[in-house]
Amino acid sequence: MGLKICALTMVDHHDWALSRWYAHHGAELGAQNLYILHADDLSKVAGTCPGAQVIPVERDILAVNDRTRARILDRFHSELARHYDWVIRTEVQEILFHDPQEHHSLAAVFEQEQAPVLTALGLDIVEVERNKPMMRGPVLGQRRNLVFSGHVSKAVAARRPQKFRRHGIEVAAEKLGSFPFRMPQGLYLADLTHANRTGEASEEEAAYLEAFDALPKRPWDKAVAKAYSRLSEEPARIERHSLVRAQVFKPTHRTKLPGRFGELG
Repeated sequence: MGLKICALTMVDHHDWALSRWYAHHGAELGAQNLYILHADDLSKVAGTCPGAQVIPVERDILAVNDRTRARILDRFHSELARHYDWVIRTEVQEILFHDPQEHHSLAAVFEQEQAPVLTALGLDIVEVERNKPMMRGPVLGQRRNLVFSGHVSKAVAARRPQKFRRHGIEVAAEKLGSFPFRMPQGLYLADLTHANRTGEASEEEAAYLEAFDALPKRPWDKAVAKAYSRLSEEPARIERHSLVRAQVFKPTHRTKLPGRFGELG
């Protein structure tokens, strides 16, 4: 019998990102194993995310700071961990995906792992000028330009209840130096914030896109090898917050997803 895996997110409105989060993770895990904390019109969410477990929350809860939101998600995570082997946690604009050349499914990644927490190699998917408007269906066949990011490389799943904080895991002070850090090869977290632009770019987004365009290009194999080598081995162990997370990694190159990822996202 296979592992039981679920995915959990929190969102305060109904938009394109939620539809892709649902479609991608539902295809990998089954819609019934998706848990969405939501403050919007639940009838609209049910129409877009049939079969998912949509949990109503007060909008005021979603407006609080990140630490309070994380604690709320921790409580739901603790309950889900009683019924599932792994609980995946991402923001709604993020999708967790595997390399089809290395794993036959997302679940297959987890079947090989014994660590208490998994961290994924993070990347920003970016819409460029020559891209056509986003259509229905998988994102990674329509948007392939990207940059690897230490900021997006974060803890994404845990076997047992954990304190997800600041893109890592908060641990007891005495465990800070020994808590396991594990980033499986071929496991990625894509941030879709810049993947589907609508309307005129804000000043902040325009600056981001300008910086992205200025990066030199590097083939996928070389770019992923460098990012994985830089981020997968020794994590940041931050005494001030008793936090274990991926190191800071400033992008130096942009790259492009191979075609084998085209059915994902």
